[in-house]
Amino acid sequence: MTEILRLIGSYRARRAVRATPFLDQLFRRLARCARVEATETEDRIWDVWMHHPHHGAAQALELATRDVAARRFDIAETRLTLLLRSVPDFAEAWHKRAVLYYLLGRDDECLHDLRRTLELEPRHFGAMLHFVEILRAARAESEARFALGAARSIHPHLSIPDSQAESRDSGEL
Repeated sequence: MTEILRLIGSYRARRAVRATPFLDQLFRRLARCARVEATETEDRIWDVWMHHPHHGAAQALELATRDVAARRFDIAETRLTLLLRSVPDFAEAWHKRAVLYYLLGRDDECLHDLRRTLELEPRHFGAMLHFVEILRAARAESEARFALGAARSIHPHLSIPDSQAESRDSGEL
């Protein structure tokens, strides 16, 4: 967990592996826009994260995302693991597998994939929020506040479920 906290604390000094001027512009807009515009800007950021120059990689991620939503966890895990073997720099694929492991209560594997997500995309507020939930479950409140503060410095309009159990049971985060 210490390594992930270090990554979160240094996010401003690091550059995303697949950073683009367009994505940088979206993050600047997100940091200063009103709540109404924030939703649209966040959606555009997620679209960029889900995209990959190799069409097959983006398609595999979309299928795995649908599998997770449909609770076909074994299929999703297989898809994501194969995808990550072929494109290990795809931050959102790491994040989606972290979500899967989180939902399954496999926190050590989730933490590994969250760390990798944040190495590749330092501004990944979704990965930070998942980490906050794990910290809260571990009763590491000061660390959770630190991580949440960093996530909110990237995305000031973030909302987070009140409890870890609530987010795991709903299958969302």
